Amino acid sequence: MNIEIVEKADHLKLLAIWEASVRATHDFLAEDDLQELKPLILEQYFDAVDLTCAKNANGEIQGFCGVHDGNIEMLFISPDARGKGIGAMLASNAIKEQGASKVDVNEQNEQALGFYQHIGFKVTGRSPVDGQGKAYPLLHMML
Repeated sequence: MNIEIVEKADHLKLLAIWEASVRATHDFLAEDDLQELKPLILEQYFDAVDLTCAKNANGEIQGFCGVHDGNIEMLFISPDARGKGIGAMLASNAIKEQGASKVDVNEQNEQALGFYQHIGFKVTGRSPVDGQGKAYPLLHMML
């Protein structure tokens, strides 16, 4: 598995991974909210972060991570590649190479909460709404 910088040409592939990952892990997210997020992610959010991706031996993207200002803003793994250490590899790269030390996690996403706790993050605060002002509480975590 190789960690590489994401090319703009890969953004549609990342969006497909994002959607598949969200559908597999964010069962609390309403369909309307998911559909509302898709164009924002493609047209704004990808460009607002430093994106890296994990590629397998065939050059296929298996997951990606976006960091901005020391915060892991996005970390999504293709559902068929979960459980293989790709998320840990991307998070480790974000911490060591991109200076990430913070992350916000949906409170309802217990898998993500457990993952970040496992790699050393601690909950430091909570917001009752997400970045869009929707009623999806966020847990603020730091190393």
